[in-house]
Amino acid sequence: MILQTNYLVPKSKDEILTLSSMTLAMKSLCESHNDIWTLMTALELPVSDWEGKWIDVYFDISSKLLEICNGFSSELSRLNQGNLPLKYSASSKQYLQACSLLDDWRQHVSSRNPRIEKCSSMLDNLVGSLDLPKVKNSTKGKVLMQAMYGVKVKTVFICRVFTATFSGSSKKLSNLNVADIHSWAPDFRRLQNLVNEESRVRFSGGKFTVLNELEAVDASVKILYPTIQAGVDTIEIEWLVKTVEELHAGAEKLSQGNDLFAKGVDGFFEAVMTSRDTLLSSMRFDKTVNDHSPGRNRHMQVVH
Repeated sequence: MILQTNYLVPKSKDEILTLSSMTLAMKSLCESHNDIWTLMTALELPVSDWEGKWIDVYFDISSKLLEICNGFSSELSRLNQGNLPLKYSASSKQYLQACSLLDDWRQHVSSRNPRIEKCSSMLDNLVGSLDLPKVKNSTKGKVLMQAMYGVKVKTVFICRVFTATFSGSSKKLSNLNVADIHSWAPDFRRLQNLVNEESRVRFSGGKFTVLNELEAVDASVKILYPTIQAGVDTIEIEWLVKTVEELHAGAEKLSQGNDLFAKGVDGFFEAVMTSRDTLLSSMRFDKTVNDHSPGRNRHMQVVH
């Protein structure tokens, strides 16, 4: 389960870059990070057998992941705030006010969030250190390191797709090279190629956004804005009402998708925090034990 990615492969390209698929991916990350600690329990690998350098690497990675979660949360809050003008414009009977609200929405969602740019920089840093330290004299340690490598690759890939989607830039995407020695490599490459290729196609199309739910709302706004601005004849009222209803439905779907994805981000944040707290508690416990048991040797050595 730790490195499983085949169930994330969408049935069609229309399912790529949707809030529902992003929520599923975030849930998968939570499961993978939680499974790491389940694996550690099964291996019965005490923290005292870890090398200090590896622990420093782990805490550095996890701290970046927490910051990335905060960046995603801020973007979702920003999108939800942008939804307010849509709700008011859909209920407004005054054309000028409705036009102003729709214009406010477009300006708001087309602006860029600097915290997402920061997420991109942190992910670049993580890509540069994908390979975790190698270990010797510990079969269990090697198993753990291989699992941690897989989870890190999966995490960087998924978070990169999210960052590219929110930033509106294909430059944030990257193809991670995974050696065939890993049994999960073929499934991962299949997922990565499909998602990255479709994402680049959408970016090259010059769309306002590549996020499906956001694009659906913008399509309604593009129709509604010039129509209202030009004035509405009585003959067009029925058509206008239908378009407003579509806009309202799209805004509601976007809001619901944001909320579900936000819960997924919160869950991932909690999973990372729990793993950090568990490691810290284990370190304190082992220190107490070792203080009463001098001479205990470390067995999991890092090859520098």
